[in-house]
Amino acid sequence: MEDKNKEVLTAEDAKQLAPLYSNVVLALKQVYDPEIPVNIYDLGLIYDLTIDKEHHVSILMTFTAPNCPMADQVLMEVKESVEEVPGVVSCSIEMTFEPAWDRSMLSDEARVELGLDGFDEPEE
Repeated sequence: MEDKNKEVLTAEDAKQLAPLYSNVVLALKQVYDPEIPVNIYDLGLIYDLTIDKEHHVSILMTFTAPNCPMADQVLMEVKESVEEVPGVVSCSIEMTFEPAWDRSMLSDEARVELGLDGFDEPEE
């Protein structure tokens, strides 16, 4: 599937977008999972984050469980938080449950926050 509207970013484009990318990540870290006291970014719920040359943000994300009762609220918070970042034109979000979220996706910060620091994931 080829999207002709997506342009390949040059190294210079990426360099110019880096501060905006960092600010979008900071905005995502302000959105918390309603059942776990950790932000969605450190939980590993953001699978992909792209910003095009026109500053449109695209996010591919998941939830810890497919039947999350607060999904609509979290999605609204993500969209609003990202679109409040100066320079962002719009934010589109796509949901996926493939691959399914698991604890291995937690950041080191989330592991510490949840008291999981030092625990290895069981091997499959």
